[in-house]
Amino acid sequence: MAAELDFSPPEIPEPTFMENVLRYGLFFGAIFQLICVLAIILPVSKSHKTDSDSFEPKNSEPVKKPKATAPQTSKKPKKETKKKR
Repeated sequence: MAAELDFSPPEIPEPTFMENVLRYGLFFGAIFQLICVLAIILPVSKSHKTDSDSFEPKNSEPVKKPKATAPQTSKKPKKETKKKR
């Protein structure tokens, strides 16, 4: 009875190139997602102020964007009509 059982390891084919690309792509995507979640959870210190000031001078006044004007329709004066009774 024990002689009939086959305990040899199953034959597993070698992974193809596309299977390897898929496997490593999934690993990369999982690591990227973990980094993104950690970036949201963990606060970033603002100690780099002195470095950024040397590159760009900051104005104390906020830059105002010009307001977009609404398209003007015809500006004909309306004629006043008398009410008929």
